[in-house]
Amino acid sequence: MKEQIHLPKCKGVLNKDDRPEVKASELNLFGDELISDVLAFQKSHPLYSNTPLIVLDQLAKRLNVESIQVKDKSHRFGLNAFKVMGGIYAVGKYLAEQLNKDINELSFAELKSDEVKQKVGEITFISATDGNHGRGIAWAARELGQHSIIYLPKGSTKARLEAIRNEGGHAEIKDMNYDATVKYSADLAKEKGYVIVQDTAWQGYEEIPLWIMQGYAAIAKEIADQTKEVPTHLVLQGGVGSFAAGIAAYYLKRYRNQAPKLIIVEPNLADCYYQSLNSPNQEIRPVTGEMNSIMAGLCCGEPNLTAYQLLKKYAYASFSCDDELAALGMRVLGQPLRGDESIISGESGAVPLGLLYHLMEDGNKDDLRALGLNQQSKILMISTEGDTDPEGYLDIVWKGHYPN
Repeated sequence: MKEQIHLPKCKGVLNKDDRPEVKASELNLFGDELISDVLAFQKSHPLYSNTPLIVLDQLAKRLNVESIQVKDKSHRFGLNAFKVMGGIYAVGKYLAEQLNKDINELSFAELKSDEVKQKVGEITFISATDGNHGRGIAWAARELGQHSIIYLPKGSTKARLEAIRNEGGHAEIKDMNYDATVKYSADLAKEKGYVIVQDTAWQGYEEIPLWIMQGYAAIAKEIADQTKEVPTHLVLQGGVGSFAAGIAAYYLKRYRNQAPKLIIVEPNLADCYYQSLNSPNQEIRPVTGEMNSIMAGLCCGEPNLTAYQLLKKYAYASFSCDDELAALGMRVLGQPLRGDESIISGESGAVPLGLLYHLMEDGNKDDLRALGLNQQSKILMISTEGDTDPEGYLDIVWKGHYPN
């Protein structure tokens, strides 16, 4: 029986003991040199700019930890979210493969040239999304002169649908959950000859999800280049796990002997990592049914197979959180203590901070000791999105919806 942590708004499972070691060979595709090349391609787009790494000194004092740093991804390419870092690299890598060229030899401008368009022809990229990933794919496809079809699951907001359409993608909301929408998109891609660009992997579909994970790993490279401080803890969002695995793999490869403890955070209505890590022999336990959490970007019922193989070995703990913790994180980041910088963070972006606050304020000493959280803790989080649902953001931060 694994060690458990239960608080009013979350439940956690510790995965710190009896884990097989992550082999060095499993991290070769996330080394600094390779990820530097990935980042170089992303930087070749004229809209690229490094996103801020914000230090919350006053909050760290209140929570009695050494430091809290938050990478704010809402500034990325004007798309208000991080996911385009995976999409831009995956779409670019696919086009480079069609040209039989190394993407390291190509810039974004070269890939969008008329000469390339004539060689590769018209391509339709298709994807299922809770919002941010699909918007990134639609944007990348449009920027490179190609087409996109994006499907969203039941319950997706009109704001997220229209954001994708505004990037030139054909977008629809389907009457099914996220995982069923992924299957629908994959089947349609096979039938119509489209290229599916999904950040989750399954048997026989691993290459493009790996490229997306490498695109996400470039975020970790950015952070490591911004600060000399190596965190003791990474608190990262779950979802299908591609994001957490990409970030974690880079840190584990670069700082092997002082790699931070990884804590995975998920909505309690879509907690496939918590359920899987808590299961006998850690077999994958998909979550089914409706997943109507406010953390729409994390409402995924089944882990990415590639990501799970890494995270089940590396993750120190996994938490299943109520929506109230996401709302709490949004308010703490948006209305900070005097002296700290405000961060506009959406539901999926803010839940790591909400969890940390809940643990430090309401957890007991044994729980904090088990997690290694103390006065020497240096905590890194990534706010993966801004107010991607603007009215929903105001309802929570201004009107107090989902009170803690």
